[in-house]
Amino acid sequence: MGYTRFQNGDVLVPRITPTFEAGRAVLIYGLLRGVGAGSTELHVLRPGPRIDRRFLLYVVNTHGFLKLGAAEMYGVAGQQRVPDAFLRDLPVDLPPLEEQRRIADFLDVESARMLKLNSSLVRFDTDVLERERAVLAQVLHPGAEKPGDALPGAWRWTPLTHLTDQFRQIMYGIVLPGPNVADGVPIIKGGDVAANRLSLNSLNRTTREIESGYARSRVKGGDLVIAIRGSVGEIAVVPDELAGANLTQDAARISVGTDICADWLRLVLAPPAVVHQVQQGITGATIKGINIWDLKRVLVPTPNRADQRAIATSVSRSLGTHEELRSRVGRHSALLAERRQALITAAVTGQIDVSTASGRGIED
Repeated sequence: MGYTRFQNGDVLVPRITPTFEAGRAVLIYGLLRGVGAGSTELHVLRPGPRIDRRFLLYVVNTHGFLKLGAAEMYGVAGQQRVPDAFLRDLPVDLPPLEEQRRIADFLDVESARMLKLNSSLVRFDTDVLERERAVLAQVLHPGAEKPGDALPGAWRWTPLTHLTDQFRQIMYGIVLPGPNVADGVPIIKGGDVAANRLSLNSLNRTTREIESGYARSRVKGGDLVIAIRGSVGEIAVVPDELAGANLTQDAARISVGTDICADWLRLVLAPPAVVHQVQQGITGATIKGINIWDLKRVLVPTPNRADQRAIATSVSRSLGTHEELRSRVGRHSALLAERRQALITAAVTGQIDVSTASGRGIED
């Protein structure tokens, strides 16, 4: 098996999207004793005597570098790579070494401030998510922490399979979907569920010949899909535009029964009383997953249909505020990343004088 060798002071640039477009170059420094080895999907840039290693790291995180690199990519969508020649032949304007160090020092300080602010945003997002889960647990699983706990009134513990369409049973999809093809059938992987990538433009596709053997696992708009390998337990609703798409073996379809409120079922599968059962069913030493037999038998605290609708409406209203807060956090985090990249670009290309900008908290 091939591998990439690198050492302290090297800058590593991913070859493959989407990490390249996100500017995920890293500086290897002080982490290794001598030489290390890693994925072949890495470009290794070794600074010469005329360039500061930190300055080189910031160069490959400028907007211009990333834009040029994206234009040079080759390969199919989602698996595009950056050619070696792009990095080897890329012209870089180098200020004197001492100026490079001043720029790197300035960017180190300003980047640290921005990363600290982003960490605060992440903590806030986590707090909102925990509160959201508490709301779900309180309303959807009143007094129930585990199967067998007493439930109010006419509620009952119901196996998940009894809440689904009996003509479209819980099942996973294509075992070997093959390489991505541009004109094929969209396929939903477990990672797509976790990353909220359920859209025509985001999914990989398999050939119609391969997909035709798995007609029973096709999805419809409104179906639920759950990751059953990797990010086990992540759930999403299939949008109407993906009607007729299929699954891989990493995701399972949950088709809502005709006498069940779909909005309620989507919500009730998220709180701890259900998630804990899913987690208990996980097996596998290398790739963790839950099998369909165990998933079907997960017990769900179930009220009657009228109460399902009332609960779904109430919870959705409460969660609306949480979702808006998390959306704002996401927008602020994205804006912060854009400003950091703009600052890096301005400093590296000489658009700002770091000796006069330093200490002003320029990210503000």
